[in-house]
Parts: sequence; structure tokens; C-alpha cells
Amino acid sequence: MSLAEQQCEACRADAPHATEAEIQQWREEIPDWKLIEEDGEPKLQREFRFSNFREALAFTNQVGELAEEQNHHPALITEYGKVAVVWWTHKIGGLHRNDFVCAARTDQLAEKD
Repeated sequence: MSLAEQQCEACRADAPHATEAEIQQWREEIPDWKLIEEDGEPKLQREFRFSNFREALAFTNQVGELAEEQNHHPALITEYGKVAVVWWTHKIGGLHRNDFVCAARTDQLAEKD
């Protein structure tokens, strides 16, 4: 089953971090996402481009709905013509399968526009 077809699972503070092997495997499904480190924590980041602020805001709201459905919440920065999305798991201070699922589902939202 592809990442985009999966659902997030409830995550506890002692949940396992994604392994290096899992990260490599899952990144193949989300090639446009950058692996970054911020405040000592690995995160997934992607910037999406739009024609204007209205389109960027509509996309931001779609990602917000996805986040609420999955009970997994990203950092979102909405500007004129672009939206930066950053996924990571706050409870574990790093990456979990949930982040890759949400990144793949975010890509699906962008493809619909």
C-alpha cells in the first residue's frame, strides 16, 4: 500500500523514530520533499507554488483539514504565491512514518489543484 493510501497512527512519546532504511525507502515516494534539520530535529519540508495568495491560502486550508483528519499537524507558512509545509512528529522530536504518510497525502492535494 502506498504512503498516500495509509492513515496516521496515534503516536506516543516513546514511539520509535523512523530508521535510516525506512527514511530512504519512504523518500522514494515523496522525491520533492527535502530532509532538513531544524532545532536538532529531522523534518520533511516542501514548498508549493501558486499563482496568487488566494490559491496559496486555499491549499493551506486543505492541508489544515488533512492535519485535523489525521490528528498530525505540520508547520505551515503561507505567503503570496507559495506555501511551505514542514512535517515532523513533535512528540518524539523527529521523523515517524506518520510524517511520510502526511507528506504523500499533501502531494496528492497539490496534484488536485
